[in-house]
Amino acid sequence: MGTVFRKSYTKPLPITAETFTRKGECLARWKDAKGKTRTAPLTTGKDGSDRISVKAGTYTAKYRDGSGVVREKATGCRDKDAALRVLADLERRAELVKAEVMTAAEDAMSDHQGIPLDEHVADFIAHQESKGVSRRLKDTLSQLRRVALDCGFHRLTDLEGSKLERWLVDRQAEGMSAATRNEYRGAWVTFSNWCVCNGRLTRNPFADVPKADTKADRRRQRRALTEAELIRLLDVARRRPLLDRMTVRRGKRKGEAFAKLRPETRAKLERLGRERALIYKTLVLTGLRKSELASLTVGQLDLDVAPPYLMLEAADEKNRAGAEIPLRGDLAEDLGQWLNDKLEALQSEARGRSELIPARLPADTPLFDVPTGLVRILNRDLKLAGIPKQDERGRTADVHALRHTFGTHLSKAGVAPRTAQAAMRHSSIDLTMNVYTDPRLLDVAGAIETLPRLPLDGGDRSREQATGTVGAQSPLAPVLAPKPGNPGKSRSIAGKGSTIVPTTADEPALDVSGCPVKRKAPPSAADNGATEWAMTDSNRRHPRCKRGALTN
Repeated sequence: MGTVFRKSYTKPLPITAETFTRKGECLARWKDAKGKTRTAPLTTGKDGSDRISVKAGTYTAKYRDGSGVVREKATGCRDKDAALRVLADLERRAELVKAEVMTAAEDAMSDHQGIPLDEHVADFIAHQESKGVSRRLKDTLSQLRRVALDCGFHRLTDLEGSKLERWLVDRQAEGMSAATRNEYRGAWVTFSNWCVCNGRLTRNPFADVPKADTKADRRRQRRALTEAELIRLLDVARRRPLLDRMTVRRGKRKGEAFAKLRPETRAKLERLGRERALIYKTLVLTGLRKSELASLTVGQLDLDVAPPYLMLEAADEKNRAGAEIPLRGDLAEDLGQWLNDKLEALQSEARGRSELIPARLPADTPLFDVPTGLVRILNRDLKLAGIPKQDERGRTADVHALRHTFGTHLSKAGVAPRTAQAAMRHSSIDLTMNVYTDPRLLDVAGAIETLPRLPLDGGDRSREQATGTVGAQSPLAPVLAPKPGNPGKSRSIAGKGSTIVPTTADEPALDVSGCPVKRKAPPSAADNGATEWAMTDSNRRHPRCKRGALTN
């Protein structure tokens, strides 16, 4: 039989408390924050200090669960009768477990049903943070709270897949994209899976909620920049900071690059323009994402090895795996010069402050100062370079489009798909080939021209001469096919110990090893230059042949 009681605990003696003895018991008396006089027994703590012994304001239930283990569970009730009703419910559940009507897991899960959903969400977010999953965690929390408020999810028992599905349909009618709807669905699926793993739910109520088709409802399609566009973009990015500052904004010479600048201001703006151009070049030649580039420090670059590379930390990569990204020679050279300039600037500042002059840059120095508004800066650079933001198909060029440009130019250069996938750091080759490859930049017409020519009349040599294909060998033709100028009769397969080699009257016959073959008989006039087939005997060897070669 269970019981309910109020737990006793100790707390430090209040500063304003006075001690006294009543009936041989030491007591303390003080006034609480509301001015009410309180009295409590006086006790001694483990460290010898005076403490007071107080009782909890709510009751705790003590009972034996379905496994026979004595448990103590807080009822949260200040009234004893209410606490007894909670105890009765706990004992009833224990009897159901003993009778095998419900499992121990279901019994443990029922303990979480009365807890507000916000507390479960807070535990989930704390769990994600402890795993180091901080990417977009703020967005996940916002998505969980929004759906919970709109769908009326207050406790775990309120979670229902049909409610979330109806909510997603309503958002679709309002114009929310498929990708965004999938993010909301994914947040609740991940949260519910965590609840299942922790025994808070028996199953995921959102597992059967269907995903939206992102291919049919893709709002932002990115395009790759051509080589000519990239050259113009880098040039404009390098010049625009200085050009903007020199441009007159008012007066008769409005719009002209006429303003005078101090030498130090000009040098600072030129350095800023070079940094922006180098940021674009690094994104295009490495396929890094903006956040990954912003996380790079000087210590993550190794430019003194062959090939040079940069080390991307797992905490800064999207898939949390980490990677070593090789650098092309010209990019490594540009980065090396950029680091030298940063070191010279740091040494100059140290001289000005009369401090120790550093011999090298600190390892934690950021490689680039990537601005948060890089998208707006890129838009201005594209406009000045005469590069359209959108193409005729509505695809846009933004910062992430530079990663699409990286993948597209890999395919355009003939890089093997598996190698391109590794360079892009994708888990699926379909993502590399279909999403991050712009077919508009691929030379499909040139690829078709490499296919073999197939004339309808194979014997019409005049047509071959007119098209310039005489003597040309198709890349798909076998190596040992007869030459176009030496058509032969259909071959027959000789015995196992012989090799058949076609010969003509004007050129010596060669066997398969490249050695001359002796003719069986000189061609007669009746042959009229026709091809003669000679058979070599495997029992005779030519002195020029290697050991074991077949000769005539």
